[in-house]
Amino acid sequence: MGLPKSTASADPLAQVIALLRPRAIFSKSISGAGRWAVRYTAFGQPGFCAVTEGNCRLAVEGETPVVLEAGDFVLLPATPAFTMSGFEPAPPVLIDSEQAAGQEGELRYGRREGPADVRQFGGYFAFASPDAALLVSLLPRMIHIRGVPRLTELVRMVGEEAAQEKAGRSLILARLVEILLIEALRSVPKDSAQPGLLRGLADARIAVALRHMHGDTERSWTVEGLALAAGMSRSTFFERFARIVGLRPMEYLQTWRMAVAKDLLSSGTVPLDEVAQRVGYGSASTFSTAFSRHVGMPPGRYMRHAMASASATAEYSAGH
Repeated sequence: MGLPKSTASADPLAQVIALLRPRAIFSKSISGAGRWAVRYTAFGQPGFCAVTEGNCRLAVEGETPVVLEAGDFVLLPATPAFTMSGFEPAPPVLIDSEQAAGQEGELRYGRREGPADVRQFGGYFAFASPDAALLVSLLPRMIHIRGVPRLTELVRMVGEEAAQEKAGRSLILARLVEILLIEALRSVPKDSAQPGLLRGLADARIAVALRHMHGDTERSWTVEGLALAAGMSRSTFFERFARIVGLRPMEYLQTWRMAVAKDLLSSGTVPLDEVAQRVGYGSASTFSTAFSRHVGMPPGRYMRHAMASASATAEYSAGH
């Protein structure tokens, strides 16, 4: 896809999501009534839900349990194991997330008859990027947002589009999920985000450095240069960046550069010399050494593997 070359006005959040290449794969209506509790196994893919009516409890592994109310939106970038339940005690029913992802039709938990205590629309999607795990590590484990009607509306639109077999369906779904992700991530309260990209963008000084890294990957950045751009001393900048983002400045820059390099190599259309230049390396050989150390294989082999994988995926999709 190729990210545009830009300046310090770059939008790191939009660029990370563009590189993740999200695509919708599953969505459905879910309701519960009476005594009910379900325990989903870890899924690994991003999961989301929007509560449209009533309320329920959600306990995500490693996170503080929360009560979900009508209008709430939850995004789990890597979907660890979680339990969802009503407010009456009930033993949780274990559900295999992989199997549940393929089920069709509305899901009803607890009492079958009568009105539901909670209704929600939720599902899973996949990231096509080979660097998804690394990029997702820059995002919060759980995002719980209240009072943003646009998110509920976007989830509804994803569901409507997914249920239809119209021309351009996959393209529209991909764009809707990209918008949904950006809307969710930028709606996270600034004081609640965990260390990572969102916290970095919420800090005025660190955000300047992040925009410079994303906006000019060709430049030979140093900690001193980034600190100067952020208007801070080297030591203060280094400590603040590492504490807020969770990675040292050069570590983050290397992560981003290699993600961009993988994306360029996957296209199979950008010469190695140009890839090296666009991610800040003076020569193809220097880049190849750094890429091999970071990825575990040289750029040429990575490109061949990525193109073969893309071709196999295309053939599979065409046959189904």
